[in-house]
Amino acid sequence: MPHRSSSSSRGRVRIARGASPWLLPTVATAAVSLAGARRSGKARAVAVPVTALAAGMLWFFRDPEREVAQGRVISPADGVVQSVMPWKDGRTRVAIFMSPLNVHVNRAPLAGTVTSVEHVPGGFVPAFNKESEHNERVVWHFDTELGDIEMVQIAGTVARRIVPYLPEGTKVEQGERIGLIRFGSRVDVYLPEGVEAAVEVGQKTTAGVTRLDRD
Repeated sequence: MPHRSSSSSRGRVRIARGASPWLLPTVATAAVSLAGARRSGKARAVAVPVTALAAGMLWFFRDPEREVAQGRVISPADGVVQSVMPWKDGRTRVAIFMSPLNVHVNRAPLAGTVTSVEHVPGGFVPAFNKESEHNERVVWHFDTELGDIEMVQIAGTVARRIVPYLPEGTKVEQGERIGLIRFGSRVDVYLPEGVEAAVEVGQKTTAGVTRLDRD
């Protein structure tokens, strides 16, 4: 996969991998209801909300092309920085909250090799809640030029399905798509010891674009 998106593809938007189980039935139902709307008032009543839902699904599962930014560590998620917290082992955890209106595709914060992808069962409390640290999640580890980098995809109340795109052992480019969290959720990145965070609480982030570390 190319490291940087070409200027000709920059404006393109595709549908995220892993969206089909939710998207296809909704779009199919909308198509059927629209086809029957000409003949039945009941079908017309159904067509309006179902079509609106299908349009919403298309928006939720959009996967736009991105011009990947320069920087040692870039944001893996679209959203808002929820916390920047020093960790006991010297690392700094940057937690990014993703609302249902954000793009749900996550990207590799650094180039490297996926050394592990671990699914951890758990609950489904709101992703902005402190207890969400015990939610269902997928824990990623990357072997990078900065050493081991940990990234955690956390499911929320609505986002009950995390879809990793890559298996252990895969080499990734910085900004490459690595997985999908359906609907709202949270993504944590652990900056290694000695790497200072360049973002602050409340700051908006864009996956593949916003730099998380400071020189």
